[in-house]
Amino acid sequence: MRHSTILMAALLSLAPAAAFAHPHIFVEARLEVVAGKDGSVEELRNVWRFDEVFSSSVVMDFDKNTDLKLEPNELTEVGNTVKKSLADYDYYMNLTINGKNITVQKPDIIHVDYKDGQLLMFFAVKPVEKMPLKGRLTFGVYDPTLYTSIDFPTDTELAIVGDGFKACKHQVVRPDADQVISENKQSLTDAFFNDPTGTNMSKLFATRLEVTC
Repeated sequence: MRHSTILMAALLSLAPAAAFAHPHIFVEARLEVVAGKDGSVEELRNVWRFDEVFSSSVVMDFDKNTDLKLEPNELTEVGNTVKKSLADYDYYMNLTINGKNITVQKPDIIHVDYKDGQLLMFFAVKPVEKMPLKGRLTFGVYDPTLYTSIDFPTDTELAIVGDGFKACKHQVVRPDADQVISENKQSLTDAFFNDPTGTNMSKLFATRLEVTC
């Protein structure tokens, strides 16, 4: 169906040729990592605000009654499309505990709104396995294809919530691209030639929240 093209093809950038493309979609994000009463990560709350150009294209694609806005049922359809489409990409979540990658469960729902010419999405995901607040944990949100640029405007947009974090230290890390390339030159080169259609090495450049407990 045509109305799924924008979110299935553009947002996800399924075409291999896009693996090293410049970003075409721009998102300002907020991530809250919530600690549960059991001393582990309970959930991760996301807020995404899309750029006006992409937002307008979604309106054109999902606006069934052509009134140049998105009705509640149309917003629901956008959310359902994204929920299904991003599953294979783990909803752009990048979680680790003591160096081990952790995937996330499918969110119950992705809430979508359209305000002031911009599309907003709100959703929460839970780790598929326990992430006890012990050792070193990292949390990030990035598109491995680099088609979508996910930016956290200020460090406060990467936040920890809950008493479980009281004994932990945290910092926001914004990698310097030149330094990353310099320190990983060989591995980046090998990754490209081993799989020129795309790798997951882009996570080295992604902003992340590091928590040490």
